[in-house]
This record gives sequence, C-alpha cells and structure tokens, in this order.
Amino acid sequence: MPKPHGFTYERHRDDSVVITHRGRTAATLRGSRAEKFLAEVESGDAQLVMARWTGSYKFGNERVARAHPRNQR
Repeated sequence: MPKPHGFTYERHRDDSVVITHRGRTAATLRGSRAEKFLAEVESGDAQLVMARWTGSYKFGNERVARAHPRNQR
C-alpha cells in the first residue's frame, strides 16, 4: 500500500483543527477529538494519522480483495 501524502493540519484559536488534503478541507475536529488527534499526530507518523482520521486511507484495493476466492463464503 502506498504511503499517504499531501495532508496538512492547522490549529485555530477556538481550539479546532482543520485537516486539509492537497489544499481542500478534509475534516474539522473540535473539542476532545481535536485534542486526541493532536496527541496522536505528535506521537506517530503525521501523514498516516491524518489519513486515518479523515478516512482517506483506503486506496481502491478493497474491491479486488472482496472478489478474491479466499474471501468468497
């Protein structure tokens, strides 16, 4: 799976966090969710964390995997 890239985040004065992907807003986090996000970004791979929080961490191979014989039941 390719490593995610193109994510940035910005803290605002009202303690909200805006995550953008390639210049477009992907998510806005407020309150306790913003705090959890910031703690996780500081402790891990920031790009991967932002991809996971925005839901942009799947790259299209899910359809192929669904059709694989081992997944047919």
